[in-house]
Parts: sequence; structure tokens; C-alpha cells
Amino acid sequence: MDRIALIGGKIYTGNMVLEGKALLLDQGKVVATVDSNELPSGYHVHDVHGANICSGLVDLQLYGDGSDLYSAELSIPSLERISAGLIKKGTTSYMMTLATNTLPVFKEAIRVAENFKHDAFLGLHLEGPFLNPKKRGAHPAELIIEPTKERIGDLLDGADVVKMMTIAPECIADDVLEYLQGYGLLLSAGHSNATFEQGIRAYDLGIPTSTHLFNAMSPLHHREVGLVGAIFNHPRAQASIIVDGHHVDFEAVKIAKKQMGERLFMITDAVAACNKGIYQHVLNDGYYSLPDGTISGAAISLFEGIRNCVEQVGIPLDEAIRMATLYPANLLKKKDIGNLNSGSIANVIVFTDDFKLKHVIFKGEIKF
Repeated sequence: MDRIALIGGKIYTGNMVLEGKALLLDQGKVVATVDSNELPSGYHVHDVHGANICSGLVDLQLYGDGSDLYSAELSIPSLERISAGLIKKGTTSYMMTLATNTLPVFKEAIRVAENFKHDAFLGLHLEGPFLNPKKRGAHPAELIIEPTKERIGDLLDGADVVKMMTIAPECIADDVLEYLQGYGLLLSAGHSNATFEQGIRAYDLGIPTSTHLFNAMSPLHHREVGLVGAIFNHPRAQASIIVDGHHVDFEAVKIAKKQMGERLFMITDAVAACNKGIYQHVLNDGYYSLPDGTISGAAISLFEGIRNCVEQVGIPLDEAIRMATLYPANLLKKKDIGNLNSGSIANVIVFTDDFKLKHVIFKGEIKF
């Protein structure tokens, strides 16, 4: 594995923006940033000619890539193709998500994923089945079920690959929530019709984040401010948001960013074209829908989301990068992804000021 020194660019480490520096990579890790005129010997120098350098992107919610929708394929080759496709787009860490499905499909998805080993794969995010049918979105109402300790145990016992779950907090009893928290998952409030009070209480009880802000949740109204209002007003509540211009208007993203600051991060909610199984996604002009027209998923990459944040929402580039790298990594309590600090995994993307992706480095190897 080559020692690589990236020079001639603007380096976004996570918390700092550095110029006139070189980023040193060795043995699949970030070694350091040093002055460009003080390079140690033994490094292959790669001049990026004024491009931007940042960490590989971290997506906590997507369902597939290319022509592969994981829930419709449920195979290791499918996961391999998805991983390769995402890396090519700059997403070097991802949570494979399954929307509400039958329990046998969930269990088979878990079984397959437990045997899949890939350095980009963070684990499974189960979006359901413990949701509120009143805010089901594209999820089949007949497959949404009430959470009980028995059902949770049946689904999760021994399923170490499951790392995240979206739940409707108003639909789960306190003792059942405490039982679910015992599995150590990252819990996210979503597909929820919670009142403001129910939302605040859920965050007070330790649910740290929320799934696709504005979409499939009780809205902000001046007399009943709902889950959106609880997310805005709770000091610790975080939330993901889809910045494709279809799921959420760019002006709403701007409002949310002003309200939440560092508590707001990006996901893609990306799906793939599919004409079989429960979720048959049809590509429209920039997004996917079910055959009946219900919006069902995004058609952008996380890198394109960064571009939208900058060009459509007016978020500074360094902050837009953090929304797709540092903030989701911090939510997972992972220190070795989502930043370019010494000792972190050498997942790096290089792109121009007009958002042309020039290079992706995965675990210290230049992929293109």
C-alpha cells in the first residue's frame, strides 16, 4: 500500500480548514497534516491542483444503489455491488436500511448482512416495523406492528449487525422503550405523529435523533407544534434531513439549519429502481415514488446533497461537509471516520469547486 501525500488543495479536516498543507496517508490511516514544503521521504506526492480534500462521506439511511434494492435482493453480491457503487460516489461509510417489511424478510436481511464483511458497511438500520401508521408514508400499514418486548426480542436477539432503528416514540410504552434501549442501538424518532410533549419526552428519555426531518412526522403548526417543533426546541435532539429539493423544499432546509445548527445532518434516503416485492420504486424527475405516486425515496448521492446545501441553501462548504461526515459519525460515536484527524481511516474524497468528484481514496487506496 502506497504512502500518499495529497498536496495543492484545501483540506477540510472536520473542524479545521487548512491551506498550504499536505495530507499524509499510510497503511490505510491518516498520518498527519504537515507543511507542503516539509514532506517526509517515502511518500508518493499527488497534487490535486487546487481541489478540495475532505473525509469520505457517511450516510446513515439508504436502501440501495444502482439497480440493487437490498430488501428485494437480500444477497451478499447485492451488498457488494451497493458498496462499490457508493464508494465510487464518495460515500465510504453507510448504514444499509430496510423499510417496514414482514418479519421473515427482516430476519433474512439480518442473516445475510451478518455474513457480509466490508469496510464501508456500518450495519443495518431498521426503519420499522414499530412506526405510527398515521405517518407511514410509503410503508405498508398492514406490516406496521405494536412494539412489545417479545417482538423486539424475536427480531433483535443475536442480531449484532442491527445498529440503528427508527421508531414512533408515542407508540411505545416506557418499559418497552427501556428494554429496546438495552440493545444498544442508535434510536431515531420517525414516522411519528407525536405531539410536542410526546416528542420532548422521547428525547428526554434518551432517543438522540430523528429520521428525515419534516417527512412522515407531525408538522409544525402554530397551535400544535408537533414533532418538528420538539426537534427544533429540544437542546439535544438531532435530526437527519434529505436535501434533494423534492422531499424537503430548500427554504425549509434553510429554516431548519438556522434552528438546529450542528444538530442537523444529511442522509440520502436513496433507493433504487425496483419492480418486484413490496417496494416498487419508479424514477420520476429527481426522486422515486411508488406506482400510486407516493414519494418513496431519493435519487441523489450524499455528495450531490453537499452541493445542494451550498448552492441551493447557502450553507458554507465546510459546514455542508460536516453535515455529511463529522455529524453522523459523532452520532455513531465513531472517531475514526468522518474526519481527517491523525489515526482516522484514510477515506478521502477530492473534488473541485464546481463539485466534480476527482478522486475517492478508500482505506488509503486511490479507487479512481
